[in-house]
Amino acid sequence: MSLPSATAEPRRTGRLSDRVREQHAAVHALIREGVSLRAISRRLGLARGTVRRLAHASDADELLVGRWTGRTSILDPYKPYLNQRYAEGCTVARRLFEEIRQRGYPGQEQIVRVYVRRLRDAFPHQDPPRRKPSVRDVTRWITRHPDRLAADDAQQLKEILARVPALARTAEHVRAFAELMNNRRGHQLKDWITRVQQDEVPALQTFATGLLQDLDAVVAGLTLRYSSGAVEGHNNKIKMIKRQMFGRANFDLLRKRVLHAA
Repeated sequence: MSLPSATAEPRRTGRLSDRVREQHAAVHALIREGVSLRAISRRLGLARGTVRRLAHASDADELLVGRWTGRTSILDPYKPYLNQRYAEGCTVARRLFEEIRQRGYPGQEQIVRVYVRRLRDAFPHQDPPRRKPSVRDVTRWITRHPDRLAADDAQQLKEILARVPALARTAEHVRAFAELMNNRRGHQLKDWITRVQQDEVPALQTFATGLLQDLDAVVAGLTLRYSSGAVEGHNNKIKMIKRQMFGRANFDLLRKRVLHAA
């Protein structure tokens, strides 16, 4: 179908959607010829505000929703999702369009772009909300030396411990044990176990009870500078090689691989 003549006034009869498309085509044709919006308004007999909206719309479909037609926007069912994703920090219109299209959105990407542009105008300095820390995050913060924590992580941990007194007591005992271990203060282990048992910290009760079962060895490990870590490392390497070969080769090949790895 050929576009309407740029110099002819768009028809004012027929369906509203047809009139809008014809007006949009006529306005943009005149803009390409270098005609000003004021002159286009006079030539087409349209209000200047109408011409301005037609000129600013890159596609006529942008004008076929909302107040232009008296119908609700096809984007309305997806706006709560877009608002949520925008608040989470996803501000790329193309990505948002792909996400809602997978959820059944039948419209064009340009409509999403216009809506995202309005969100940017309404919330120009809004930062995405801070991600809620996971259990792994909190565990890592508690077991890490306080001096090596980032400022934001330290602040989040402080807020969490202030809200959960039981976790704050647990963190205190964990850090005390870390100092005991790093500084080889094995002679203080009994006192640490006693404090944990008296404080009734559920997360450490089983651990403390297990230390008592072989207390002398644990005290020696936390006091002496000798370590069996190297031996355990070799044992783990041999076990890994054995599992790799399980059911595939005999002992001779296992022996050669172990010797070669050593």
